[in-house]
Amino acid sequence: MTLTQKETDLLKDAKGQEELCIKKYDSYAKMAKSEELRNLFTSMSKVEQNHLQTICAMMNGNVSAPSGTIENSNNDYCSVGNYQNEEDKQADAFLCQDMLATEKHVSSLYNTSVFEFKDPTARKVLNHIQTEEQQHGEKIYAYMSCNGMYS
Repeated sequence: MTLTQKETDLLKDAKGQEELCIKKYDSYAKMAKSEELRNLFTSMSKVEQNHLQTICAMMNGNVSAPSGTIENSNNDYCSVGNYQNEEDKQADAFLCQDMLATEKHVSSLYNTSVFEFKDPTARKVLNHIQTEEQQHGEKIYAYMSCNGMYS
């Protein structure tokens, strides 16, 4: 696949955002007070690493059909953190709020990319990644909601 300048620029942005997500999820997993949140962030980091590999491949002109399946819904995702005190809960709430804002931004970038790419397979791949980013946001929201962190 030959990329236009706009497509190249969008992929560079996506690469930077995926790298940021990985760094944040890895760092925040270490900072999280709740084991449940640590596990959630660790699992999301692995998905973001897959996204980064896909984006790097696209930057090199390699596009293949999206792999994996999209979960139907995260509505039932509720993991209650085991908090020793309110300070720990508030610290984790901050991490969740920051990651939710990050996921909203990343999803928006992919939304724009879906409309800007001319290759249909590339659009499908980007849409797949966007859906996974939205699911991350859903899981973070569900965690926050179950733990009384979202108002």
